[in-house]
Amino acid sequence: MKKTILILFIILGFLGNAQNQDSAISKKIYVKANALFLPIGILNAGVEYQLKDKVTLQADVLISPWKSFAGKYIQVYMIGFEGRYYFKEAFKHWYVGANISGARFIMQKYNYWSSGDSQYKPDSPIYNKADLYQDGFAIFAGATVGYQFELSDRWNMDLYFGGGTAQSFYKGYHKELGIRYDDDGRTWNKSGEWVPYRGGVMISYKL
Repeated sequence: MKKTILILFIILGFLGNAQNQDSAISKKIYVKANALFLPIGILNAGVEYQLKDKVTLQADVLISPWKSFAGKYIQVYMIGFEGRYYFKEAFKHWYVGANISGARFIMQKYNYWSSGDSQYKPDSPIYNKADLYQDGFAIFAGATVGYQFELSDRWNMDLYFGGGTAQSFYKGYHKELGIRYDDDGRTWNKSGEWVPYRGGVMISYKL
C-alpha cells in the first residue's frame, strides 16, 4: 500500500510540474457534477484543469449526508485528486487516470446490507449483521478509465469508472445497542480490500 501511494504521488507531482514545461497552451478549466448521484441527494462535484496538451488534473469531492437511506447508513465525505492522460487531447475522448482520495464515513459496508449472523470472534456475541455499521476513515488509491465528449461549445459529458485499494480504519457499532461489536482491545479495526469507488456521468461546464 505504501508503495502504491508513493507511486501515485510521484505521478501526480510529475503532472503538476508539466504545467511549467508548456506555457504556450491555452489552459482550460471545467467544473462538473455527477448526474447519477444528484437525484438521490448525493453531491459529487469537481474541477478539472488542463496542464498540458493531453494531461489534466482533477480535484473532486463526494458528500453523502444520509444518516439513513433505505435503512442503510451511508454518510460519507470524500476528497480526491486525479491526474489524467488523454490519448487524443485534453477533454476529448478516451483517457486513463491515477488517483488518491481520503474519506470520513459512518456507513454499513456492502457485505452488511443483508440479514444474517455475524460473530466477530468465536467468543463474541452473535448479531444480525444488518444491525451493524462502521464509523471511521479510509484512504483510496487506484486508477480510472473514461471517455469525455463535447455536448456543445461549453458543455461536455464525462463517462468514467475506477477502482483500486481501500485501506480503512474504523470502529464497528450496533445500531440499537450502541456498543462496539468488534471490541477486542484495539482502538481501531483495520481492513484492506480492492473495490470500485469512482464512477458516473459528469456533466462539465467550461469556464
